[in-house]
Amino acid sequence: MRIIKPISVAVLAAMTLANCGSTKNATSNATKEVTIITSTDSVVAKKGEMSETDVQSWPHTDVFTDSIPGMSLAKAYDFVKNKKGNTVIVGVIDSGIDVEHEDLKDVVWINEDEIANNGIDDDNNGYVDDIHGWNFLGGENGQAIPEQLEMTRIVEKWMPRFDGKTTDSISEEDKVDFDLFVKLKKIIDEKNTSATNQVNQYSGMKEFASMSYDTIQKALAGKELNLENINSLNFEDQNLKQGKGMIMRILDSGSTMEEAYEQLDGIIDHYSNQLNSQYKIDFNGRLTNDDPNDITDTNYGNANVIGSKDDEIHGTHVSGIIAAKRNNGIGMNGVAHNVKIMAVRAVPDGDEYDKDVALSIRYAVDNGAKVINMSFGKSYSPNAQWVYEAIKYAESKDVLLVHAAGNDASNIDTDENYPNDSKDKVVEFADNVLTVGAMTRHFGEKIVSSFSNYGKLNVDIFAPGSEIYSTFPKDEYQSIQGTSMASPEVAGVAALVRSYYPSLTASEVKHIIMNSGIEFHKEVLKPGKRGGEAEKVNFDDLSVSGRVLNAYNALLMAEKLTTN
Repeated sequence: MRIIKPISVAVLAAMTLANCGSTKNATSNATKEVTIITSTDSVVAKKGEMSETDVQSWPHTDVFTDSIPGMSLAKAYDFVKNKKGNTVIVGVIDSGIDVEHEDLKDVVWINEDEIANNGIDDDNNGYVDDIHGWNFLGGENGQAIPEQLEMTRIVEKWMPRFDGKTTDSISEEDKVDFDLFVKLKKIIDEKNTSATNQVNQYSGMKEFASMSYDTIQKALAGKELNLENINSLNFEDQNLKQGKGMIMRILDSGSTMEEAYEQLDGIIDHYSNQLNSQYKIDFNGRLTNDDPNDITDTNYGNANVIGSKDDEIHGTHVSGIIAAKRNNGIGMNGVAHNVKIMAVRAVPDGDEYDKDVALSIRYAVDNGAKVINMSFGKSYSPNAQWVYEAIKYAESKDVLLVHAAGNDASNIDTDENYPNDSKDKVVEFADNVLTVGAMTRHFGEKIVSSFSNYGKLNVDIFAPGSEIYSTFPKDEYQSIQGTSMASPEVAGVAALVRSYYPSLTASEVKHIIMNSGIEFHKEVLKPGKRGGEAEKVNFDDLSVSGRVLNAYNALLMAEKLTTN
């Protein structure tokens, strides 16, 4: 699952312009009565701007005291301050993770039964030198791993059968496959055309911005580069007039030219990756020399869980949300303490392989994970049965799986979304999976993130997923957004519950998290379009629980279940 990085609207606009409740009782101990409050009917949304520091920590706030729909984390830790928790291993199936990060190095899982770098499988688990986890993507030297989307693999596989054929020439038994081939081939062709246009457009923007900036610098002749001095420049050439206006708008937005160039490079790279790998039919990014269509071919991968520190942002960010070292005076606080992060690298820049996902789940389960975060997903899954079997295996071993719902603003009760825990989108075949939608810090009609997938039957709960500040490679920290960020918030709370209440099963923890969430019985903007065309729906209709994550309530409910 690809991250959604906030883009400065002002910067891009400048460039574009230039170029044209209820309450329940619970018991915290044998004698003390506590109340689980879930109703927010009396809560008034916070007014006024939040400071940068406040925005960075908003997922941990309390809706009742702060009027911000966070998970009440301070209250949660106050509740368990006199309790001793157990260490919980959380498997993070993702891209590479910077296990050397200053805020992660102390919370990374270490396989005590393995001797590092001796080339021997000391613990006989089938994986050599897996000190911190396993890399199912290959990339021995830390390469970033570009890959096709699954739809592209399907088209590539069926090209010899169907390319150039018409419906009339296809046998009856092949018509379903042929129709899918035609549909996907059309999508891929359209995506490649669009990506080409986008690369050209944004490359042109950058070239125009650079030319304009250089001209303005020369015209200022050493004067300070500020709005007043730039405004004093008079150009006869119409292009230079447009360039001047663009540069002024960029600077007025609070961005530097370097930041503007960086944003443009990111956009260009995004669409270039689509052209060069994701939608490229003859591309093969597999580095492992295995057969991805043979689940029995398991002798592949290596122990390089970091990947490239220049590229592997996603897994590092996700891991920080779960378990960045708390109260160490640097960076930010993760949701859970008493946690060890097991790094399982299986998510490329493209769609993950079903085989890698299935084996990653089994690896994490077999090596002690009790919670597994899966911030990835795709629309097609030709070998979904392998993943279904791995999910059932995790259930048999009492392991909770937490999965990001996806960032397509789609109803996954009708649209395909993998991996999942329901083959027919109605009946769950396992009770150990939580699917998580993303929400914002705005307690009102904008509480649901505009990009988040939803589903009354297939999204279990919502959690903070917009403007999420966490760890970046090389000891850095940044904010990004996506259901990829909401999922680890839930995984962190699940780990917290399993730490202090280890007798609870994965299924019980799942339902505690769902049933203890905060209710929001109001109309909200449906994910997708905003502005005048935005549709309003009842928040209750966007997930199974109709609730948002609350760590404090989850601990109260866990206490109630384990003391009665």
